[in-house]
Amino acid sequence: MTGTDTALGYEQARDELVEVVRKLEAGGTSLEESLALWERGEELAKVCRHWLEGARARLDSALAAREPEAAGGEGREGGA
Repeated sequence: MTGTDTALGYEQARDELVEVVRKLEAGGTSLEESLALWERGEELAKVCRHWLEGARARLDSALAAREPEAAGGEGREGGA
C-alpha cells in the first residue's frame, strides 16, 4: 500500500473500489486503462482488507476481555 492509500478510510476505499469495478464491468476501456483500473482495484482491496482485519482484531480483543467478566458474573448471579 502507498502512503496515500493508508490515509484512506474504509468507506472511501470501498466506494472507490466499487467505482473501479463498475468501470471494468462496463467495458469500453483500452487494455492499458483496464490494467491500470485493475491495479488500483487491487490496492483498494488491500486497504479495505487492512481496515477489516484491524476491526476484527479489535472485536476479538473486546470479546476476549469480556469472557472472564461473563464467567465470573454468571457464578455470582447463580449463587445469590
